[in-house]
Amino acid sequence: MPVDAGLKTFIFLIVLVVGGVVSSILWQLSAPLGVLFAFASFLLAWLLSSAVRLITQWERAVVLQLGKFAGLRGPGLFFITPLVQNVSRIVDLRTITSTFKAEQSITADTVPVDVDAVLFWKVVDPEKAVLEVQEYSQAVGWAAQTALRDVIGRSTLADILSGRDKIDTVLRSIIDTKTEPWGVQVQSVEIRDVTIPAALQDAMSRQAQAERERQARIILGESETQVAAKFVEAARLYEQSPTALHLRAMNMLYEGMKDKGSMIIVPSSALETMNLGAINLAQMQANINAGGSAPNAPAAAVAPHLSTAGDPAMGTPSGYLPGQV
Repeated sequence: MPVDAGLKTFIFLIVLVVGGVVSSILWQLSAPLGVLFAFASFLLAWLLSSAVRLITQWERAVVLQLGKFAGLRGPGLFFITPLVQNVSRIVDLRTITSTFKAEQSITADTVPVDVDAVLFWKVVDPEKAVLEVQEYSQAVGWAAQTALRDVIGRSTLADILSGRDKIDTVLRSIIDTKTEPWGVQVQSVEIRDVTIPAALQDAMSRQAQAERERQARIILGESETQVAAKFVEAARLYEQSPTALHLRAMNMLYEGMKDKGSMIIVPSSALETMNLGAINLAQMQANINAGGSAPNAPAAAVAPHLSTAGDPAMGTPSGYLPGQV
């Protein structure tokens, strides 16, 4: 409902009531004079209500005089000449939001996509918006949709998905060039959603998963390379210091036997490499006798010693560790 509808109705009723009162008085004096004044009052009320117009702050009225452009009116209260001038169109100068889409558009790499976008625009020249195009709002919508299809046809799917800011800028430039002669200014264009076929989504998902697996394998290989380099460095240190290797081996055995009820199986080759194999019985007996050579000290008994070569039938190492005497 126009904002001036109430004002026009109020003026019409006031003039009509005043004319009716005066007509009733004239009717008593002369019936024809009263009827004539009543008709004149009605005509005056219609003319005054038609001449008064009121529009809001964000609107402009395009006034035509005998079919020709007479100027812009508003905002606020203004008057026009009835029967000679008329308000052709009231134009909204605020920013307008329009949504548009391009369905089943083919990208440069032959991928069908559905793209939804939103357009922010406003009328900067009401005269051109009314005189140069029939329906400027509809024309802006069609121009935006055509520009969107054109940009999609020149872009790949990767560009649409990752380069939305660039596409928004290109769209704004194209649409603004088309709408500038209509007195319309495009403020911004934003792509809201890009929909691709379900089969293509599955393929892209598998591709992304394969790429992540490839990166994971590369990282794992690099880690293995770094670990191997550290092992080589440690082996060189242990080769130069057998005592350090022996201490490291004992520490590994200690860490493994801290838990109660645990059993550790160590290959005999590893024991010999880390100098944890069986000690020569004669050397062990000599060491024990040397330690107990004090006067009146009895000779120490040595427990039977088994070979650490392992039982071929069992396939496992056997024997006592050093110190089990």
